[in-house]
Amino acid sequence: MRFNKTIVAFALAALIAPTFTMVRAEEGMWTFNNVPRAEIKRKYNFDVPESWLRKVQLASVRVGSGGSASFVSPNGLVLTNHHVASDTLAKLSTPQRDLVKLGFHAKQRGEELKAPDLEMDVLQSIEDVTAQVTGAVKADMSPSDAQLARRAAIADIEKKSSDTTKLKSEVVTLYQGGQYNLYRYKTYTDVRLVFAPEFEIAFFGGDPDNFTYPRYNLDMTLFRVYENNQPLKSENFLTFSKAGAKAGELVFTSGHPASTERLNTVAHLEYLRDSGVPFLLKYLERERALLTAYGKRGEEQARTAQEDLFGIENGLKAYKGRYAGLRDPKSMQRKVAEEKALRASIAGDPRRQKEYGDAFDAIAKERQALAAYDRERRFLESGLGFNSRYFQIARSLVRHADETGKPNAERLPEYSDARRESLELQLFSAAPIYDDFEQYKLADSLAFMRDELGADNELVKRALDGKTPEARAAELIKGTKLKDVSARRALYAGGAEAIANSDDPMIKLARAIDPEARELRKRYETEVTSVERTAYGKIARAIFETEGNKVYPDATFTLRLSYGTVKGYQEDGKQIAPFTDFAGLYERASKFNNKFPFQLPAIWTAKKSALDLKTPFNFITTNDIIGGNSGSPVINRNAELVGLVFDGNIQSLPGAYFYDETQNRTVAVDARGIIEAMRKVYNADALVNELMGGQAANAATAARR
Repeated sequence: MRFNKTIVAFALAALIAPTFTMVRAEEGMWTFNNVPRAEIKRKYNFDVPESWLRKVQLASVRVGSGGSASFVSPNGLVLTNHHVASDTLAKLSTPQRDLVKLGFHAKQRGEELKAPDLEMDVLQSIEDVTAQVTGAVKADMSPSDAQLARRAAIADIEKKSSDTTKLKSEVVTLYQGGQYNLYRYKTYTDVRLVFAPEFEIAFFGGDPDNFTYPRYNLDMTLFRVYENNQPLKSENFLTFSKAGAKAGELVFTSGHPASTERLNTVAHLEYLRDSGVPFLLKYLERERALLTAYGKRGEEQARTAQEDLFGIENGLKAYKGRYAGLRDPKSMQRKVAEEKALRASIAGDPRRQKEYGDAFDAIAKERQALAAYDRERRFLESGLGFNSRYFQIARSLVRHADETGKPNAERLPEYSDARRESLELQLFSAAPIYDDFEQYKLADSLAFMRDELGADNELVKRALDGKTPEARAAELIKGTKLKDVSARRALYAGGAEAIANSDDPMIKLARAIDPEARELRKRYETEVTSVERTAYGKIARAIFETEGNKVYPDATFTLRLSYGTVKGYQEDGKQIAPFTDFAGLYERASKFNNKFPFQLPAIWTAKKSALDLKTPFNFITTNDIIGGNSGSPVINRNAELVGLVFDGNIQSLPGAYFYDETQNRTVAVDARGIIEAMRKVYNADALVNELMGGQAANAATAARR
């Protein structure tokens, strides 16, 4: 359920404004400094110890810019999804060896493959810095000036923290301005691929089965983290449970949900329903057609496009589900009733009405005005009109040169001192870039921008420079030198002078459109972000006054804990059982005559007799998750790993806006299925022994304490 295409991430960022929500049933993606321990104790008679939380926090891993994982051995072994790892698998592949399709198994440490640009972050601490951030705002400031003051304070906090602790430091906005927390991470960049199954079993059932249940997927991959060229000695890790989970059992997920919008105002949701999401769906539909057509050109083209196509298809299906939720009258009526009650509560108190009463109308006003320029902003600033990795590199180089000439507190956040290492890792990645594919994508995105904004649009004219989209894309891709990492480094080091004097056509394009792109960004931040930060902050404080810490913030791609139970559900009058097994996998493959996307890898056919077909393979829980949770461990009361999150069912997709425990389900690979497959299909006994041997190592660590 991770959207693993960078440009989709830009589009999503343009739509999302996380808020907060009140709790129903087992709803909640809880920050680790506000876990509802009393409620868990009341409902499940489990008193969550601080030591348990600390261990789980330090065993949890944030993967790159869109996934989750966990340490699962004392030697730096990290477990995540195949689809979270697929970007790295694609970058490590060659025309002769497609690791996404064929899988990978390093039987010895020396065979492990170093990822070219993968970061893994482990949360070390959380500090409330609300007073420092909000204290920078003066009472007479406009929303825009207040936003600039908060940004400067955040940049200062992050820089001081990074300089002092040498940890990646990020100030996270929670409750959309109701609270600010400083998250400090230990970052690892020496990450090596250890094991991945074939695509056919990792994504068995393909797009038809995606976001459905029952499922039969071995959606897992193992990496190993190195430090000082040695496997990391990970003191906190999750052991594999031998017993596994059972129906009705309390389980937890610890991961990094990307974004939810559960208590956006009604006006905000209506904008997403009527404008924001339909435009994104139009873009995703076009991208899917484009990538599908390119893949049909040949085997190498199919390999090159497969990672982007998977991300687009995944995003398209997810957003169709979200759109259905926004269009569901019952769900929207519930939102209307909730907002009406909250506004009545505020209006009933003169003080509260004075402090908070204007928030809802302020959001409605700016969302109504946004439609006038939102498409242009997304094409230029979000990059939908320039779909090429080369353009992304060029823009980063151009903006880095400009931003580094400013005081740290005045820069765009992505170019602050605290985020320099991550920026450089991406800029100087040696991952392959395929010119033919880049030209194909860029031509279509330029055509899409022309068609949507009009051929007479001045910015479109400037981008095309009097040429057709196809000719302009060919000129840009063939002329750029940015494929050469040394050329990127020279421009980066040369700063503003080198950028100004560069005749690289992609750099020149990025320079040419940057003033307008920045202006659109500034307008959005002034008219939307700053207004919503102030308005949603007021709404948050109104709720805090009555609910206290019984509310959780919406997802922000920061570490969260959710709890629930292993539980089936009713669908179309039929009871859906919580577990599937290997027998069901083979039955489903046979039902479709073992044809793609229900085709099993040859080794799975050959090894069928070796498997215990009753072994649980996938299972579902009521845990509250969203995209970004992919790769999250499912753990029991003993902090043992019983499963690996890889999806949600179709009913979970409106969970971005509404949570419904009756059918909303998390889908996970069963730990027992992982071990059975690794032993009996892949003969990966050494890895299994490392995973299972961790139990003794954990006991020894506990004894030393």
